[in-house]
Amino acid sequence: MNPEYLLIISLVTIIAILASGSRIAGLLALAGTVVQLVFSAGLLFLYMAERNAGNASLLLFEHTYVWYPDWNITFHSGIDGISLSMILLTSVVLVSGVLVSWKTEYMKKEFFILLLLLGTGAYGFFLSSDLFSLFFFFELAVIPKYLLIAIWGSGRKEYSAMKLALMLMGGSALVLAGILSLYYYSCAAGNPSFDLQQLYTTPVPEQAQLYIFPLLFTGFAVLSALFPLHTWAPDGHSSAPTAASMFLAGISMKLGGYGCIRIAIYLFPAAAAFYSPYIIILACIGILYGAFVTLRQKDIKLMNAYSSVSHCGFVLLGAGMLTNTAMTGAVLQMVSHGIMTALFFGVIGMIYGRTHTRIGEELGGLLKVMPFIGSCFIIAGLTSLGLPGLSGFVAEMTIFVGAFQIGDVFHRIATVSAAMSIVVTAVYILRAIGISLWGPLKNEKFRESGDATWYERAASVILIASIISIGIYPFWMSDIISNTVSVLFTSNPLK
Repeated sequence: MNPEYLLIISLVTIIAILASGSRIAGLLALAGTVVQLVFSAGLLFLYMAERNAGNASLLLFEHTYVWYPDWNITFHSGIDGISLSMILLTSVVLVSGVLVSWKTEYMKKEFFILLLLLGTGAYGFFLSSDLFSLFFFFELAVIPKYLLIAIWGSGRKEYSAMKLALMLMGGSALVLAGILSLYYYSCAAGNPSFDLQQLYTTPVPEQAQLYIFPLLFTGFAVLSALFPLHTWAPDGHSSAPTAASMFLAGISMKLGGYGCIRIAIYLFPAAAAFYSPYIIILACIGILYGAFVTLRQKDIKLMNAYSSVSHCGFVLLGAGMLTNTAMTGAVLQMVSHGIMTALFFGVIGMIYGRTHTRIGEELGGLLKVMPFIGSCFIIAGLTSLGLPGLSGFVAEMTIFVGAFQIGDVFHRIATVSAAMSIVVTAVYILRAIGISLWGPLKNEKFRESGDATWYERAASVILIASIISIGIYPFWMSDIISNTVSVLFTSNPLK
């Protein structure tokens, strides 16, 4: 099995859309993303079969292609349990994003091409084990977001798009500086390379690690809304079109968490241990800040945007704890939040398309006229607040259990502080559900709006099925993640 076929499928789909008329652009995009989803599911089954057969290699289905031989730059691809879970998330969100955008009319071809380019960048990023090609795909997964928001967005879309682009490009600059620093030390060691596995064995002075780690971690954490570098996220989410919001919160923010865990902490576990208390403090601030600010939001899309800042804080909290269980929970949280927030943004887009408002107080009684959309809203909300049986509960509890394994007072206080946000989350979620869905119908015109269409129902069912599959039986995913985490961080000083 060659995982690079995901990139080929995506590029072939883009070329087909370019060569076609606008009338079938959506059909081609849907066909391409469905094939990607099926292929990703095939990768999952083959990966599990290899593991069950006793293959203990860190990366499976590895392939290496020479790119720039003079600098020893290659496209080294392969998948482990963490990257596989991110690939599955990407394929699920992409299919759902295409479905909810089915009726897009304005510059339809360009819209789907940019959306698929984002997916191509994400796939390449998660597949790459060479930092040069990884950075290339990292940029590819960032740049099209500016156009999607600036052209198809709403509200202060130009401001939001520019703010997002500047903040994320600033993070990219830090990542590039860290990568070049690593390459410098590999040259000094006589083995110049951008390959992750080789760089792991490259001797880097401990003092230099303390300077390089913050570059890589902070650069990636910007994309994961690390406090106080989170301010791009609410503006970007609230102004983006529905599918772009789904991708931005569901996948793009996960590039940051993946980079923090799979690259920064993996390469510099000693430096990660030194900075761990600062990461935990900033993560807890982000979790509580995001939760309390969400309480003040009247716009339900902005509410979900600030909620994403809080939930992504759990990813950084799990990463900062540096225990195998907590980092497994962090990856589970990336998957759970990616699916949940994609569903939330998709449902909010459906409501806005019918009511032309996102202000909760202007809604009310929607469950009477939009039972399917309202039910999806409730499921997304219950996942967000961590109801048992849904994916949010599994992910957050894994983080808390892993964090509580460290028995000192600081880590226990941080864990309890982060857990307090669950109460605040329950307040704003239940209030939003009550204001928007229950009670008398506030506007009789909403009766004419109708419920979800077939393509909106299909997108929602795919996401809900993913949420329930992880919530009811999480071990199929947590096992492949925890196996990779245990291999990656066997030398972790806090393990």
